[in-house]
Amino acid sequence: MKTTPKSPLRDIVARNMRKLRADRGWSQEFLAHETGLNRTYLSAVERSEQNISIDNLYRVAEGFGVEACTLLKA
Repeated sequence: MKTTPKSPLRDIVARNMRKLRADRGWSQEFLAHETGLNRTYLSAVERSEQNISIDNLYRVAEGFGVEACTLLKA
């Protein structure tokens, strides 16, 4: 089976999500509630194990109250 290499952008999104969540003092459970996404999915995204779709990136940004580009900036 062919595998696609992991993009460095995945690590940037993960780092930014962890930082925003920590800055707000939010648990992953609270972020899940704010975004309507599953906590285990968000946990995997924060560990760079799960690729995030554009639609879910938007939902996470909305949950944090930031623009989606904030999650993509190095």
